[in-house]
Amino acid sequence: MPSLHIDTSRENLGYSDFPIAGDQPDFLSHDAFLRHLEAYADRFGLRDGVTFRTSIEQVERCGEGWNVGLSSGETRRYRAVVVANGHLWDPRWPQFPGAFLGSMSHSHHYRTAAPFEGKDVLVVGLGNSAVDIAVDLCRRARSVTISTRRSAWIMPKYLMGIPIDRWSAFLSRRLRLPTRLTRILMARLIRLAIGDQRRFGIRRPEHPMWREHATLSQDLLPAIGHGRIAMKPNIAELAGEEIVFTDGSRQRFDAVICATGYRTSFPFLGKEIVGAGDEPPQLYRRIASVEHPGLYFAGLVQPIGPTIPLVEIQARWIAAALSGSLPLPTPGRQQEEIAAHREEQRRTYLDTARYALEVDFKAYANALRGDVSAATVTSAQTGRERLTGGAT
Repeated sequence: MPSLHIDTSRENLGYSDFPIAGDQPDFLSHDAFLRHLEAYADRFGLRDGVTFRTSIEQVERCGEGWNVGLSSGETRRYRAVVVANGHLWDPRWPQFPGAFLGSMSHSHHYRTAAPFEGKDVLVVGLGNSAVDIAVDLCRRARSVTISTRRSAWIMPKYLMGIPIDRWSAFLSRRLRLPTRLTRILMARLIRLAIGDQRRFGIRRPEHPMWREHATLSQDLLPAIGHGRIAMKPNIAELAGEEIVFTDGSRQRFDAVICATGYRTSFPFLGKEIVGAGDEPPQLYRRIASVEHPGLYFAGLVQPIGPTIPLVEIQARWIAAALSGSLPLPTPGRQQEEIAAHREEQRRTYLDTARYALEVDFKAYANALRGDVSAATVTSAQTGRERLTGGAT
């Protein structure tokens, strides 16, 4: 949507070999960031390696390799496949009893507030997309209301004039504090900056801030304070032109926008590969398929921290694995790592679908770098032994 801006600040967003120029704003608009990605592609000659206007219809195991079926009818064979189609494209719809007679859409399809001019609109959800849409709508719609089931912690984009993620980076990297302590300190700093969010009708979640992906917005609380956005609890029932909420209140709406997240799905992969339902596949280091060697996933994570630099680290890990310099452990050891990660994930974050892909940027990045570094050292030692005939 034209009003969309990324939530990661410029200094924490770019690739290590292609940082975002210092004359760009702190938070890039979607079109500015697209220009940056296109400049990156041109700088490194990536366009020649892309088959444009062609979709992947099917990826199947074939012997030691993979057959990839294209929409053009062609089938190509590859030694390995890296799945990087993202996990924010297949809308997840909520299930409420009853029926709504107004228009109902998903945030995935929202572009501008123009179709909602002069209408009463309900936005379902309190994540970043829900808040961005509600703020965009409230300048043109007759009324905007947000309905939230669990509520969320609201975090400003700036703290004392500095992007909030730069404060987190300072505490985590410069002071080398663990992520949990960093987030506890950030919660206290934010409380000092914006006060108690309950003043604005946003109840405090039952869980501490470090257990969730906080919602970033510089505009939500002022919009509520100015009466442009109202808050409601979860929906209890759809009743024609009205919505009944769990507090017993009911209100008429012209439109409902569901900002209720996405399903993790891979329509080109068979159920024998990724399983049934929309649960994410269980992967070693959140990257490699244990049961299907040669199948890797990039970007199938939702980090506490910036995503793009983390996917770059994943890409380096994948490159090391494909080159043979990073041998993977036995399937049994891989399964142990997966089980340990899931247990840590349940202890740290809310055990809901929204957090199925959650990782701690710092710990995860260190693990991947450690794998590549150890493999490099081992490879160098092996090379020396070959040169010296095994002598050390």
